Amino acid sequence: MAAPSGGVNCEEFAEFQELLKVMRTIDDRIVHELNTTVPTASFAGKIDASQTCKQLYESLMAAHASRDRVIKNCIAQTSSVVRHLREEREKNLDDLTLLKQLRKEQTKLKWMQSELNVEEVVNDRSWKV
Repeated sequence: MAAPSGGVNCEEFAEFQELLKVMRTIDDRIVHELNTTVPTASFAGKIDASQTCKQLYESLMAAHASRDRVIKNCIAQTSSVVRHLREEREKNLDDLTLLKQLRKEQTKLKWMQSELNVEEVVNDRSWKV
């Protein structure tokens, strides 16, 4: 599944994770997709297996690229917010609200970066199947 055309909300990590979950549907159902794509012996003459496999491969590649783009875009956005908050924090060391916001954004950034590792595992599993 491709990324939604309306853009991605990187502000809320829960929404970000939910979007990735939806986008990973093709990987979660890869065994089913292969079973329905590759014909059995009785249907071998009726379906072009190489064409359907090629379409599945292209769909999988597009899904992986789309998720990678979404994750990296959100990491870039959140990194920018963290950088800005650090600059503000240096100007005003006594502002505890600013410190709290900075810590929150840093934590969110770490979670988003960990999604790159999750993505690598999901992709590897799909290609092995």
